[in-house]
Amino acid sequence: MYPTTLTQLSRANPFNAPLFSLQEIEEPKQSLPANGQSRNLAAAAIAEGDSCEFGSRKYLLLCGFGGIISCGTTHAALVPLDLVKCRMQVDPDKYKSIGKGFSLTLKEDGARGLAKGWAPTFIGYSMQGLCKFGFYEMFKIFYSDMLGEENTYLWRTSLYLAASASAEFFADIALAPMEACKVRIQTCPGYANNLRQCAPKMFAEEGVWAFYKGVVPLWMRQIPYTMMKFACFERTVELLYKHVVPKPRADCTKAEQLIVTFTAGYIAGVFCAIVSHPADSVVSVLNKESGSTAVQVLKKLGPKGVWKGLVARIIMIGTLTALQWFIYDSVKVYFRLPRPPPPEMPESLKKKLGLTE
Repeated sequence: MYPTTLTQLSRANPFNAPLFSLQEIEEPKQSLPANGQSRNLAAAAIAEGDSCEFGSRKYLLLCGFGGIISCGTTHAALVPLDLVKCRMQVDPDKYKSIGKGFSLTLKEDGARGLAKGWAPTFIGYSMQGLCKFGFYEMFKIFYSDMLGEENTYLWRTSLYLAASASAEFFADIALAPMEACKVRIQTCPGYANNLRQCAPKMFAEEGVWAFYKGVVPLWMRQIPYTMMKFACFERTVELLYKHVVPKPRADCTKAEQLIVTFTAGYIAGVFCAIVSHPADSVVSVLNKESGSTAVQVLKKLGPKGVWKGLVARIIMIGTLTALQWFIYDSVKVYFRLPRPPPPEMPESLKKKLGLTE
């Protein structure tokens, strides 16, 4: 059977190309092991030491819980830096640098002023983390089953990109209301001091649209960010174990695996910050100014304005992404979730390519 439409689309992905190309691809045959259980990725047998099956409902729920813990806590912890970054984006003449931003905020609002917006940040990014990580694991399994074992290996970067983009689409819908409140609190002095004051006031002035007018710019910012976050992380982990770590992942201790996770997460975070920063600037200004559109804000900022605060965002996102992956992986370790081995070329594909005797 020749490649499906989905396979052809994934081959057109500009971010990745396989090491080999096949003229004809056969659907992998489903074989049953001796115990009669299916080898389907979404329903593998529970391995010794694991708490659940890979791809089971419990597995996906715990992945979602790991997303809540990793995203909610890390974003809340970095609220002071996020506040300064947002103010640099919406008022660059006043907040000309990170240091200037911190000093002015402390002078005008005191130490408590650096924590403005912590509640919507924690709630919003907890909801986003639930959808981001939980749905990513779900879509990764779903798309892998559609592609089959051989194409999953050949097009794994495309798989990571598609699964993360699908997950982030829903995650941003969950995040948008709290993100709008957070930016309004942080960038509009005197508007509201906390979430209890901000949300009712925004609803009274602009209705439900006030909470979702930034969802499209959020998609523009977060979907490329998340695609980079997951695809870059997955491939960096693969390369680290292949070329840097002197032993296979299975032989590494949990602590050693978490160190690899943190390193790969920081590398991915730097790239995430760069690709998503222009849209992040638009979101910050858009949620500050009622009645503005994304196109109007983009014209107002100009080519240089959208890059204001990039250094602060690289520091914030690099640290945040590394911590998120570290916490998420720690949750997996704590709950003894199954950890699939690094991608390996299937034996059937090796035979087709003449790599086996």
